[in-house]
Amino acid sequence: MSVEIRYLTTLRELDAGLWSERSPFLSKAFWLALEDSGALSAPQQPWFAKHVLLSHDGVQIACLPLFAKAHHQGEYVFDQGWADAYMRAGGDYYPRLVTCVPFTPVIGARVFLAAGVALNDVLSDLLKGVQALALRLNASSWHGLFLDDVQRDAFVQVQQLPLAERFGVQFLWENRSYADFDDFCAHLTTKRRKMVRAEQRKVREQAISCAFIEGANIARDDWAFFYACYAATYKIRGREPYLSLAFFEQLGQTMAHQLVLEVATHESGERVAAALFFKDAHTLYGRYWGALYDVSCLHFEVCYYQGIAYAIAQGLRYFDPGTQGEHKLARGFAPVFTHSLHWLADAGFMRAVQDFVARERHGVSGYLAECVANLPFKLKDSEP
Repeated sequence: MSVEIRYLTTLRELDAGLWSERSPFLSKAFWLALEDSGALSAPQQPWFAKHVLLSHDGVQIACLPLFAKAHHQGEYVFDQGWADAYMRAGGDYYPRLVTCVPFTPVIGARVFLAAGVALNDVLSDLLKGVQALALRLNASSWHGLFLDDVQRDAFVQVQQLPLAERFGVQFLWENRSYADFDDFCAHLTTKRRKMVRAEQRKVREQAISCAFIEGANIARDDWAFFYACYAATYKIRGREPYLSLAFFEQLGQTMAHQLVLEVATHESGERVAAALFFKDAHTLYGRYWGALYDVSCLHFEVCYYQGIAYAIAQGLRYFDPGTQGEHKLARGFAPVFTHSLHWLADAGFMRAVQDFVARERHGVSGYLAECVANLPFKLKDSEP
C-alpha cells in the first residue's frame, strides 16, 4: 500500500466522502464560504492553509485542517504569553501551526475522515505530516483547538507527539425533557426564576418582540440587516468584523437547512437586533449577534432565552450559546471543560508549557467546581 501526504491550500480539493454533514462546522458549505468570501486571506491577518491530506493508494482517507499563522486572531485559546516568553528567550514563535475551525470556538471533531476509516489508524501519519511541515517552515509549534472528547483522546493515545493538554471552561444548556420555556423556568430556584422573568419583562415593556426565520426563508434584506447588527458589535470596539456579508449570504444559499435567524422588532416595525444560530440533529449553536442600539436585557432575551425556547420546541438536546460569559451560569447554562492540545518543537520550552498547563488545570478545575455549586436549579424537594 502506498501512503501519500500532501498539503492543500484549499479544502475544495477534498473528495466528497470526507465531508461531514453531521456538524455544520465540518460541512463543505461552511468551509467553502470561509474560503470564497476571503475570510482566511485578509491582508491584516492571513490564514495560510496547509491542510494535511492523507491518501492510501491514491484514495483520500483523512484530512487534518492546518494553518500556518503569524497571529492569534479568531482562535479563542490564548497563547500570546507563550509567544512573548519564547521571543524573550531568543526564539521566533512565528509561524505557528493551528488546527481549528476559524473564528468558531465550538467543541467538535477536527479531522475529516472517509467512511469506515478509524481515527486512530490515521492520526500517526497526519501528525508526521505536521512535524514535517513544522521542520520545513521552521514553525515553533502546533495547536489543536476545541477538540471533542473522542478526538482529544485519540490524539493523546497515538503518542506521535508529546502534547500539553490545556483545559478551559464554556457553558452549555441541556434539555432535560422540558415541555416548554415555562417548564424550564419552573426548575430554577425562586431567585433565578424571578430574575429571568424580570429580564424578559423589561424587553416586553420596551415593546420589543422576537421571531425566528428558518434558513430557507431568510431574505436578502434580512441578511443585510443581520450583518449591520453583527458589524456593530465590532464597531464599538473600533475593529473590523472577521466575516463579510458575502460569507453569510453564501451560507444562506448553501446550508440554509442548518441556519435560523432571530430578529428582534419594536412594535413600530423597526428591527433593532438579530442573532444567527446554526443547528444539527442534536444541538443549537448561538454564533453571531448584534443590536443597532442598546436595549436593557435584550442580549439575554435574544441570545439565551429565545434560544432555549427554540431548542425545546425543536426537541434539541443542547444549546451552545458561544464562548466565554460567566453570566450564562445564572441563566441555566452549565460549565463544561474545553480541551486544546499543544506541541512545541523546542524540547525545553515544551517542558515549560507542560508544567504551566498542569498548574493552570488546578485553577480551571476549581473554577468549574465552583460554577457547578452555583447552578441555578432547584434541589429535589427543596422548593414547591
